Amino acid sequence: MMNLVHWRLLVAVADAGTISAAAERVGITQSGASQAIAQLESALGFAVFTRERRQVGITVLGERVIDHARTMLAELQAIRTLADDSRGLSGARIRLGSFPSVISTLLPVLLRDFQRRHPGIEVVAVEGTDEEVEAWLGTGAIDVGVILNPDQDRAPVLLGHDAWMAVVPTAHPLARRASERGVALAELAIEPFILATGGCAVNGQQLMQTAGLQLADVRVTVRDWASACVLVREGLGVALLPESTLPEDRRGLRVLPVQPIIQRRFGLVCAQPGTASRATRLLLQELGGVSPAGAAATMA
Repeated sequence: MMNLVHWRLLVAVADAGTISAAAERVGITQSGASQAIAQLESALGFAVFTRERRQVGITVLGERVIDHARTMLAELQAIRTLADDSRGLSGARIRLGSFPSVISTLLPVLLRDFQRRHPGIEVVAVEGTDEEVEAWLGTGAIDVGVILNPDQDRAPVLLGHDAWMAVVPTAHPLARRASERGVALAELAIEPFILATGGCAVNGQQLMQTAGLQLADVRVTVRDWASACVLVREGLGVALLPESTLPEDRRGLRVLPVQPIIQRRFGLVCAQPGTASRATRLLLQELGGVSPAGAAATMA
């Protein structure tokens, strides 16, 4: 069955020239993009693209299909703009605050899809620590903010979650441990430690204190999660990092789950629920209907 994902993907491949680049633009995996194109070509009964080693070409019939797809998507956008105009949403502005690890990973896909559906609404994202985001919410400097582990009485829109992971050098004795066993906080507390905060009050040190532990030897304190991985790779210590912030290149690193499992939840909350603007309510409503697992693939 063909849907908007297929048509947007076709246009993205035509513009980007590669399936991998198009998949990134649309917000799905490369394998998912290849599968979607194969499904569409099967439904059409002819090839839209020609596959070469590094580039993707377009067949003669494919050119005509893509022209129609561009027209269809443009008309759909015009209908959405008309609908927003009728509700007084065009020209609206939403101020959104978030801490770094979410604003750089999870939010771009969600906000891109929202603004694709509502091009007349401007979303301005501001990065700060979780404490700064809470302060901005309190003063009304932002309309909505992403906070960690929100209480249910704040009616959060849950955007996702991840687990805290132990990161050690591959030469470290803990690196030989089976993943199923994991690492206890008490074992990490006695090691030379790279403390990464990520701009959040909830970090390795706070986790230790909550568990009744103290870090014995903090060698370096950094804000950036990636910097902590570099220092761990160099053998300067171990670290506690959220799973979503781990690098794709893990050479020199061994990542193990913390036992028992400790999770972070990301929730989007409104600064002034009773007086929120129409645009803000629409953002919360639409993001609330996107599950974390399906956020990147939801394109309608």
